[in-house]
Amino acid sequence: MDASLVQFLSSGIGEGARYALAALGFTLIYNASGAINFAQGEFIMLGGMMTAVLLAAGVPLAMAIGGAILVAVIASVVLQKLAIRTLRKSGLLTVIILTVAFGMVLRGAVQALLGTHTRSLPPFSGADPLQFMGGVILPQTLWVIGVTALVLLALGWFFRYSRLGRAFLAAAFNAETAQLMGINVRFILLVAFVISGVVGAVAGVVTGPITYTSYDAGIIVGLKAIVAAIVGGMGSAPGAVLGGLLLGIAEALTAGYISSEYKDAVPFLIVVLVFLVRPSGLLGRVHLERV
Repeated sequence: MDASLVQFLSSGIGEGARYALAALGFTLIYNASGAINFAQGEFIMLGGMMTAVLLAAGVPLAMAIGGAILVAVIASVVLQKLAIRTLRKSGLLTVIILTVAFGMVLRGAVQALLGTHTRSLPPFSGADPLQFMGGVILPQTLWVIGVTALVLLALGWFFRYSRLGRAFLAAAFNAETAQLMGINVRFILLVAFVISGVVGAVAGVVTGPITYTSYDAGIIVGLKAIVAAIVGGMGSAPGAVLGGLLLGIAEALTAGYISSEYKDAVPFLIVVLVFLVRPSGLLGRVHLERV
């Protein structure tokens, strides 16, 4: 295999894993409420920024990561409370607009409190690149891939074997029926927001040593993660991971073999092509209606 291809694939998989983690957060909230959380990218930004700030203040890495995740969870809980009140008074469209506004507020708050300069995180296991098939792979890329796989496996176990996970699936399938069966649908929505906040923060932490972070780092990642979730099949966790990896690899190959100027346009071209071939997404369920 060509060394440059190995290089492009490794960087694409690393970036795609970040999209996949963000897309998993979108999928959780979409399944629980039917709404798209446009603030998911800001949870990624909070994970990276807060970890960098706490490390700069002398906090050990493990405690800094825990603190960053806690901040993202608090933000996600606040958003959930606002979403519940908005959903009660209005509809899903208003909730979606709320998530956009909430993301803007988070970015503004971080910009005002922490500044606009870019921050970085130290690699978890050294910065010396690893040789692989003639190319080089950053050790942190392996961390990103490994963490993404662990998150997907943990979510799979949660939904399949835990009582709360099965209640989540029941509420996602039919909220009214689940409520009649005694399932607290409001609590299920809270769980969805909390898990999405944790997953987003973890994505920001584990990719921070590679991509750096700043107050506006979540904007483009959030948009591409939505595209990844749509490409994979909205509501499908494996589809979110597949869509994220596909987008990351396509971007890296485009930047490497064509031009980096077209890299950011690739995800949106892919989603158009997927819509033409399979509107429900690669792993999404096809909805049939009788007329």
